[in-house]
Amino acid sequence: MAESRGVSGWVRNNPDGSVEAAFEGPDDAVDEMVRFAREGPRGAAVESVEVSDEEPESLTGFRVS
Repeated sequence: MAESRGVSGWVRNNPDGSVEAAFEGPDDAVDEMVRFAREGPRGAAVESVEVSDEEPESLTGFRVS
């Protein structure tokens, strides 16, 4: 989903059940990724999403850990 929208970054599942992600790309594409995170994939139970803006790191590709 991220790569098809020109978004670079990463996402990882943490041992406590939380998920962290970093998205870089066009503002509208990043906003779309954040909207998806608020809903989650089918079967997910998203309780909350915290968003913080940071300086871009010039990430390339998208990694799932």
